[in-house]
Parts: sequence; structure tokens; C-alpha cells
Amino acid sequence: METEIKLLFKYPDELLAITESEWFSDYCLDSVPREKDKLVNTYYDTPDRRLNAQNAMIRVRMYESDDDFRYEHTVKYGGGVVNGLHQRYEWNVPSDSKNFSYKEFIDSIQNNDDPVELLEKALEGVKEEELVPLCSVEFTRSLYTFGFGDSIMDACFDIGEMRSGDLTESICELELELTSGDVVDLKEMAEFIIEQTGCVTFDESKYQRALRLHDSAAKDD
Repeated sequence: METEIKLLFKYPDELLAITESEWFSDYCLDSVPREKDKLVNTYYDTPDRRLNAQNAMIRVRMYESDDDFRYEHTVKYGGGVVNGLHQRYEWNVPSDSKNFSYKEFIDSIQNNDDPVELLEKALEGVKEEELVPLCSVEFTRSLYTFGFGDSIMDACFDIGEMRSGDLTESICELELELTSGDVVDLKEMAEFIIEQTGCVTFDESKYQRALRLHDSAAKDD
């Protein structure tokens, strides 16, 4: 189960200023980013958006850094959002290929915490050959580890821009994802950052935003 809170900032400088704040070292367990990558997310569905109708999503993510290049295939399913807190079932598989394979994916997630039965339900009625790329986003992610209370969380500083046709929308957000511990600590960490910076919680995922932008551009055409 993916459990994260998205915090929206107006400007990149405002987001990155967190790393220079006095309190940052109190909660950050890294002296430098654990990772700093260029990420490209491509989202797949059938032309009639069967996955979206089933509250599911397929994402192929490309990671690129100075010394690394790799793919990760992801399926998300179900869950919901309340005041910026996103919780969904999630399965991730490292890959050397940009092409999503249903069989390879199923074969590779046997040890995942989320049940395979739910994954099969998420992809029910969707044939691999029907999948097409719907939209994509590009951004830079600086990844830190935060400790708060009895919990550990990933702090993802995401800056970029999504495009579709002549339309653009900025990406400037901090994702706090719980890796171990209590969701109460995650919420309190988010509340603390909001108090310090004036950012706001955000309910839309990058996929939802990219799809909305894609549909708006299609209407303009």
C-alpha cells in the first residue's frame, strides 16, 4: 500500500529553500540527496480508458542520472485521497525495458506486500496489446530520507513541467511517502512543513494532472 502526502509549492526556489532551513537537519537523515534523477513517467491505458474506469493505472518510469539509466514498471489500484493523503495499492517491478509486459510483471511481484489477487482485479479485462501511451510528464527528483516520531519517510522534491500540445503546467511539489512507521507521524510531518512554509496539501496525482492537460489540449485542437 502506497501512503503519501503531496504538498504543493508555488515556486521551485520556495521548495528548495527547505533544504537550507534551520529545521531541515533536525528531520533529514541524509547530508546530501540519496538520489537525484531526471524522471520521465509515461502512463498507459486502453483507448477507451478501461484502466481508468477501474480506478487503476499503469506507469512506466524512466530514471536517468549521471551514472544510471533504468526503468520501473508500476501498477496502482483503488484507494483514495483525503486532504492530500494518498493511499493506493501499488506494485513496482524494476525493468530493462520501456515496454510493459503483463506476464513478466505478474511473475515478478510474487513477494510484494499487496495481494496478487488485487493486481489481477486491477488489470481485469485489459489486454496487453491494447495498451497505448496516453500522456507523460518529466521532472527532476531529489530524494531525501526523513525521520519523524517513530517513522521513516521518503521526501521527494519534484520540479518540472508537463506539456500537451500548446498547454503546460508546472510541477513543484514535495511528496512525503511513508516507508515504515505510523501514518500519524506522516501527517504531523506534513503539518509541520505547512506551518513552516505556507505550502498546501494537494489531492491530484501527476497522472490525473497530465490526463486533464491532455484532454484540454485535445479540446483545443
